[in-house]
Amino acid sequence: MFKPWNAVAMILLFQAAIGITGCNGQPTTAREQRTITTAGFGGATGAIIGAAIGAPGAGAAIGGLIGGIGGFAVGNSEQNKAALQAQTQRNLQQHEIEQQRQDVQRLQAQEETQ
Repeated sequence: MFKPWNAVAMILLFQAAIGITGCNGQPTTAREQRTITTAGFGGATGAIIGAAIGAPGAGAAIGGLIGGIGGFAVGNSEQNKAALQAQTQRNLQQHEIEQQRQDVQRLQAQEETQ
């Protein structure tokens, strides 16, 4: 028999467990945010599907695990892409600074020779 409160309780407990493990005092990264979000959605979806066959807890656990793994993979990819873009931007800025420094030195040299 489908008991919606059991499914809701399992989802809330699962999300609370994920939330507690993520409390390290630091801002969450893109990877952590994606993992937590997809694990929650996976758990909710799994609980609904599991309730249809009489096992909302097992469905929530399996759905949360699959969602969390998928979210981790996507979040990790997003975080790596963002880090690469930031590094590229820093390299471009450093190159521009170096060119401007060389321009200043060239102008100073021209001024000294005049």
